[in-house]
Amino acid sequence: MNAVNEQGTVNGSWRELLHFPLGKRMSKPREQGLTMIIDKGLGPAETRDILHVGGQYIDFWKLGFGTSALYPPEMLAEKVQLIRSSGIEVYPGGTFMEVAILQEKLDEYLYLAQNTGFTAVEVSDGTIDLPGEIRERAITRAAEIGLRVLTEVGKKEQGMPAPVADLAALVRKDLQYGAYRVILEGRESGVNVGLYDENGRLIRDEFEELLSLIDDPRALIWEAPLKDQQRDLIIRFGPDVNLGNIPPREVLALEALRVGLRADTLQTTLNRRAAG
Repeated sequence: MNAVNEQGTVNGSWRELLHFPLGKRMSKPREQGLTMIIDKGLGPAETRDILHVGGQYIDFWKLGFGTSALYPPEMLAEKVQLIRSSGIEVYPGGTFMEVAILQEKLDEYLYLAQNTGFTAVEVSDGTIDLPGEIRERAITRAAEIGLRVLTEVGKKEQGMPAPVADLAALVRKDLQYGAYRVILEGRESGVNVGLYDENGRLIRDEFEELLSLIDDPRALIWEAPLKDQQRDLIIRFGPDVNLGNIPPREVLALEALRVGLRADTLQTTLNRRAAG
């Protein structure tokens, strides 16, 4: 209970004083409302700062693309362990595994990822053509050795959208093979890729078609690097929608959006009150 004392100050915290307009979020470790950030090369000090300020709001930390190969090995191991110590799953980008598959070194890749300390991997075919049997083997083999498996559907190249029915079928297969969550491609730009048009807006017809073909949308992680995308998905699914490819320095901004502490989603609360 907050009270104003004789000096005109209030005891307690902001969370005790005010409730979140869009409701309370699930706490970690959580199964829904996951936030995945994309790290394109943060140094040790920046990593510590992000963890110190926003670690409680981050669930998955992706070292983007193949950047994992470019760190000095001892620095990479130290960074991975630092991230894990904050209760965050950490994994290398899917493009990195695509290179390993092209070079027929899938098993070696998985074991080295595990030995480095990564807790998860991403299986994708954003650039390469990945036969179904190899995709299945990558998922099942990673799961067998104890890595959490995220898969990704959708191509990275602009102007090459896959039929929505094919995406939905791939989502179902990946989950059946043992994927923990399936990521919808949005790249780090969020523009003219996947279910986003050239302005970064959701292509509504395809979006709704995908949802109609998916048994449980909670199994998806939506790559949504842009604020308007995050807002639209939060309004549609609520604060505990799974979102990915969030820039590290925008973790708190996203969390504010999730709970209605930002005008874009606070307005939703006001609109609902007016309608009710």
